[in-house]
Amino acid sequence: MRSLARLDVFGHLIWPGIVSALLWVTIAVFSWAVAVDTIMGYIKEFGWVGNQVSTSMWVAGIVLVFVKLLVVLAFVPLFYVTTAALVATVALPLMLDRVAQRDYADLERRHGGSNMGSIGNTLAALLWFALIMALSLPLWLIPGVALVAPILGMGWLNQRIFGYDALMHHADRDELVRLRQGLRPQMLLLGGGTFLLAYVPVANVVAPAFSGLAFVHFLLEALRRERFERGVTMLDPEPRAASGDITVGTP
Repeated sequence: MRSLARLDVFGHLIWPGIVSALLWVTIAVFSWAVAVDTIMGYIKEFGWVGNQVSTSMWVAGIVLVFVKLLVVLAFVPLFYVTTAALVATVALPLMLDRVAQRDYADLERRHGGSNMGSIGNTLAALLWFALIMALSLPLWLIPGVALVAPILGMGWLNQRIFGYDALMHHADRDELVRLRQGLRPQMLLLGGGTFLLAYVPVANVVAPAFSGLAFVHFLLEALRRERFERGVTMLDPEPRAASGDITVGTP
């Protein structure tokens, strides 16, 4: 909340969502009828269910309402993914610098990642996410799956892209890999939990950037604690010997 109160951080929290919202609202206006008709056509060819839709106006009306809801739910992750991509590649690195200067100035920057690495990681994550979501689309017709699948998928996507970006300047290569692997369950929970804001009106505009900011604080604090436990400081880059240990080295 302290970070959100800063105008130089809050500005980067807002603009990715606005740009993405304008894009997907425009697409939705022009593709709504086509998307609904395509899904209804697919359902009508789906065995017994399709026969009921074709012969009963009452069943067809219920299915039509369900399909329209499905299309709306489908646009939520699309909006979120687009915003998350803008956050990961542009907004988050800028927020990271501002937050780190104020709250994590004691952390040595070891540059285990890079901006180019962030872009490559984001693109790879988006491709995998798109493939997984495309393969799972038929399952979305099962009641409840359309709600659960995006949460699980976005939890994975958030931890994949924001986990790298939050650590890329401060962690070395070993820390970048080790922390992301060791904290993966917590990161999945954090990513899925913050994604739920995408279903809250108004808050959904800032949900992806808020998620990125949450990952910055979570992982930089984890890095700080991990280095403290290993006895590593900014002026002492090597782990300190435990009490009673004998070390050999050059005075």
